[in-house]
Amino acid sequence: MRLVERFASGLDAPICLTWELTYACNLACVHCLSSSGRRDPDELTTDECRAVIDELEAMQVFYVNIGGGEPTMRSDFWDLVGYATSHHVGVKFSTNGSRITPAVARTLAASDYVDVQISLDGATPEVNDAVRGAGSFETATRAMQHLASAGVTGFKLSVVTTRQNVDQLDAFKATAEKYGAQLRLTRLRPSGRGARVWQELRPTPEQQRTLYDWLLARGGDVLTGDSFFHLSGYGEALPGLNLCGAGRVVCLIDPVGDVYACPFAIHDQFLAGNLRHGGGFSGVWREAPLFTELRRPQSGGACSSCGHYDACRGGCMAAKFFTGLPLDGPDPECVLGRGDDALAGRVGSVPSPSPDHSRRPRPVAVAMAPARTVRPCDNGPLAGTALGDNGDRAPIAVR
Repeated sequence: MRLVERFASGLDAPICLTWELTYACNLACVHCLSSSGRRDPDELTTDECRAVIDELEAMQVFYVNIGGGEPTMRSDFWDLVGYATSHHVGVKFSTNGSRITPAVARTLAASDYVDVQISLDGATPEVNDAVRGAGSFETATRAMQHLASAGVTGFKLSVVTTRQNVDQLDAFKATAEKYGAQLRLTRLRPSGRGARVWQELRPTPEQQRTLYDWLLARGGDVLTGDSFFHLSGYGEALPGLNLCGAGRVVCLIDPVGDVYACPFAIHDQFLAGNLRHGGGFSGVWREAPLFTELRRPQSGGACSSCGHYDACRGGCMAAKFFTGLPLDGPDPECVLGRGDDALAGRVGSVPSPSPDHSRRPRPVAVAMAPARTVRPCDNGPLAGTALGDNGDRAPIAVR
């Protein structure tokens, strides 16, 4: 059996587990896949999180991708990181960098089991801050400088590719190399708040080709995961899984313990269960009817007759769902143009991402110049936080 076929039928434990510890966030990125902003009062307690980590250790999950929200805003974040690493579960966490102080960077440099991912969506402040908020470019670059100065190498610079930043790929790679980081590119999905700005931010067909050619020519050491397998319709398959791993090798735990098939598909249709309701995470992963169904052989549907199907596999499930396309239809960004045809012939309403944890009813409009801010937390990622007054506070040691 080929490896991709083994993955398609599901594994005993996920190899790419995303865990959103909190919806609390001090930014309001317009494309946030989880519509983060406000903390959910029912989020998992410290003891419940430790119980999840115990399960992951027993399942031999090698590492967990921790995100949010901004995960470092949980007061027990560093305790949980230390608990995970001491229980043989490595941690990769994504952050906007607002709490990566020199002391934090020094602590991270001393750990072999924690990987940091700094989010940046523009190689210049003008492009980045229009999406992530005023001052966020400076915050992210300062965090990378702290990590580099502390001797942390190989951390990730994570970029969501958009219409505004595809032309900055070389600059992103140069920035990563400057700080001793590794560039990671991911695809913009119409999930969460991203559904509202997807049409405006998604790369044009010409830019999709630019991205594909760039990855073939210069992306040998660039991480992409399974983000761009829909581009394989251009010809040569890109490195990576080239398969929708939802419910097979991929899933998401949200802050209140709900388990979804994919981090980009936060919707009741892709909710497999809740780890609080008996059986824990392992019970959901191994026995949820949704996951059982996803692991069965899937029909290629309208794409099965395409000569590129074996490479593209019909594209991204979440991208189809949140643009109102059938799951067995073409990806909305199919490089052969079939997605555009499907979108033009779409009938019915488009599913709404849920739930919404935004601090404001609607995110600011995307503009190439930062919009005027009206709240203290928008004036800078550190404003209104304890770290704004004590920027060198050290976390509890990561073991």
